[in-house]
Amino acid sequence: MGGFDDYKPVVAMFGLQFTYAALALFARASLLQGLSPRVFVVYRQATATLFISPVAFLWRKSHNTSLGLKSFSWIFLASLIGIAINQIMYLEGMYLTSSSMASASGNLVPATTFLVASTLRMEKINARSLRSIAKILGTVVCVGGAIVMALLRGPKLLNAESHRHSRSIFASEGDGWLQGCVFLVGSACCWSIWLILQVPMSASHPDHLSLSAWMCFMSTIQCAVITLFLEQDPEAWKIHSKLGIAAILYAGIVGSGISYFVQSWCISQRGPLFSAMFNPLCTVIVTILATIFLHEEIYIGSLAGAIGVVAGLYFVLWGKAKDHVEINEETEPILQIDRARTVKPSADGSSLEKPSSCKCDLSEPLLSDISSDETNPV
Repeated sequence: MGGFDDYKPVVAMFGLQFTYAALALFARASLLQGLSPRVFVVYRQATATLFISPVAFLWRKSHNTSLGLKSFSWIFLASLIGIAINQIMYLEGMYLTSSSMASASGNLVPATTFLVASTLRMEKINARSLRSIAKILGTVVCVGGAIVMALLRGPKLLNAESHRHSRSIFASEGDGWLQGCVFLVGSACCWSIWLILQVPMSASHPDHLSLSAWMCFMSTIQCAVITLFLEQDPEAWKIHSKLGIAAILYAGIVGSGISYFVQSWCISQRGPLFSAMFNPLCTVIVTILATIFLHEEIYIGSLAGAIGVVAGLYFVLWGKAKDHVEINEETEPILQIDRARTVKPSADGSSLEKPSSCKCDLSEPLLSDISSDETNPV
């Protein structure tokens, strides 16, 4: 692999951030017009299932992939936590706050991923190591920034002319802002768990297209069951505007059907934290466009919290980069010994290199951002 192939995951992640930004604006606009967040998720996943299932079926016929009980269990769990619960909480939080806040909360994912991975002992913590200190510090800064975004507002920075009366520096409890922030933090935690579940799920069933189709199908059923319990009004299932229909189609086909496949492929190439590195780009895009087209208000307190979250994000990623350097330094002498052992003299005196069996370790990308030339694991 070389040339443009090395940059494919980067290009794919850049494209995904613009996709997510457009999705956030579409979804926010449709929710403001009265569409229920829970119903939106059901329709979105149903659309994604109808779009990707025929493609996955034709792919399966030509590649003969099968789904075992273990793979089914992983997919069911990932669909429930990473899609059904995650999306419902995300859209509820977006509805109660703003699309800019919802996008900024995505930058919590690397910190929460580090916390979950550390709890599961997938991440090693060494108090004497600078990289571990950076990851811990970045996690603390991320969480602190999220708290600032939730509790502090301050004066308005943009679109201040829409409401000229004064506001307290603390977020008001009556408008649901704090509740929306709690939903967004919960969504980030669910997304982190989904990223980690990609590792064993891809190991048991490495067909990413089939995985995407199964996740869309299972999450549709799961979301429908959850919504039937939570949404008691039958009128909530009706779509009253063309914008709502367009948002659902875009969210289902592009935001779920295509993006899940691309996200899973990128994670398989570079690992979960590589995909999280691009989240701040989406935040910038959404903030600019939401201010222009949706006239969303931006507060100094929320902006300061978002900056703290992004700063913490890059502390964590810097710690992961140090992981990559140290792992290379530790493994290079071992690789050289292995290469020496695989070289055997032939009958004519020349050396023949014995082909080495390369086993793909799908747990490695969770621990380091090694490129797809060395390892292979949304």
